[in-house]
Amino acid sequence: MSRETKTRAGLTGSIDELPLFSFGGATPVNTKVETRASERQTEKSAEKSEDKPEAKPKVPEASVATQTQKTKQVLSVTQLSQQIRSTLEPQFTQVWVQGEVSNYRPAASGHLYFSLKDGGATISVANFGWGNRKGDKRNFELRDGMEVICRGKISVYVPRGNYQLIVDHIEPLGAGALQVAFEQLKEKLNAEGLFDRTKKRKLPAFPKTIAVITSPSGAAIRDMLTIMQRRAPQVKVRILPAVVQGDGAAEQISNALRFANLHQLGEVIVLARGGGSIEDLWCFNDEKLARAIAGSAIPTISAVGHEIDFTISDFVADLRAPTPSAAAEILTGAWVDSARALVEMSSRLKSLITRDLQNRVRLLEHVAARLISPKDRLRDQMQRVDELFVRLERAIRLKWERRKASLEQLMAKLDALSPLKVLERGFSIVMAEVPESQTKILVRSKRELIGAANQNQKLAVRFYDGEMQVKVCQDTPEANEG
Repeated sequence: MSRETKTRAGLTGSIDELPLFSFGGATPVNTKVETRASERQTEKSAEKSEDKPEAKPKVPEASVATQTQKTKQVLSVTQLSQQIRSTLEPQFTQVWVQGEVSNYRPAASGHLYFSLKDGGATISVANFGWGNRKGDKRNFELRDGMEVICRGKISVYVPRGNYQLIVDHIEPLGAGALQVAFEQLKEKLNAEGLFDRTKKRKLPAFPKTIAVITSPSGAAIRDMLTIMQRRAPQVKVRILPAVVQGDGAAEQISNALRFANLHQLGEVIVLARGGGSIEDLWCFNDEKLARAIAGSAIPTISAVGHEIDFTISDFVADLRAPTPSAAAEILTGAWVDSARALVEMSSRLKSLITRDLQNRVRLLEHVAARLISPKDRLRDQMQRVDELFVRLERAIRLKWERRKASLEQLMAKLDALSPLKVLERGFSIVMAEVPESQTKILVRSKRELIGAANQNQKLAVRFYDGEMQVKVCQDTPEANEG
């Protein structure tokens, strides 16, 4: 096959003369070596290109009509973009471009968006589904600062009117100049002990004043202030304005850092900046700034870029925050936890007090229901005394009546057995008086009567209505028979 074939760019010419776009400070790749390495693929592409007729730019019908009418040619924006697209894209169907990756933005869909740049130009690059196609190996992670070689085609995106490189193959060539400088400075400062974790100072748990070095008009400080106001409005924030991108930014940040230490403007110093490309964040990779951070007497937080962005200040500072918003959340974390704990304890204390008061109210109501006033109690006791007195009178009267009836019964029985009752029926009692004892004894028989008479004892007869002295004069026969 002749070497005068259609090249990867779709143009005729010698393969040895194939233009290779170079970006960054790396040494351009030898085109002859590149030609030999991809000669087979180029020949296949050339054979396919020979079989197809060479594409010719299409002229819009509107343009033909206007030329025919010999009037002024006026194109719409869409027509102009389409003409540029139809003219440009066929000329660059396959190109190899070398450059440094910048502003790398992977999408959740798997598509990649970044820029390739060198010292003189930058071009937008897009890749759709890298590593998802069969036979496409993705054995490295793309990142900012990496020097790569990309194969693809030029495409014009009509809605925005810009062109970009749509790549289907990416090969790493080595780190770019910025990345090399970053790694070298990182290794140097690490060897000096500026990254030593044992030297990191502990941040105050409840900072009352915070100094923030950032751009006063940036979104980072607005986000931080919003979070601080919501989570800990009592914390005072002092903003030290500084340029955070471009020439002189590192010096301004260093001066602000020293000023904050000199005047003790805060209990902690935050270096804050939003996300951006490696070039945008490069001022935070400055050696003088790193040494100023390490020499700060006040604890520092580096809150630069997004979570995937790392700068030298992140390693030197006492704490790295993934984002400025995260730094605000870290600084107010203890305040929020304490406020939450205080609210919880206050709620528990309120609940306990409420429960205790309710229990005491129920107890008081219960005691009040059982409690009787002294006046009412005295009245009740007086009424009780009256009732007891009436019952006592009734009981005494009843007992007296019972005793009286019993006594009358006993008296009736005693009266029935009394000798006087016998005497009333006509009987009498003979008694003899014993002189020695001056007592009277009952005479029960005639013999005792005669014996008493013989002893000259006084005899008395007791009748029912009285007593009479008697004397025995003569013993009668009837008496002896008896």
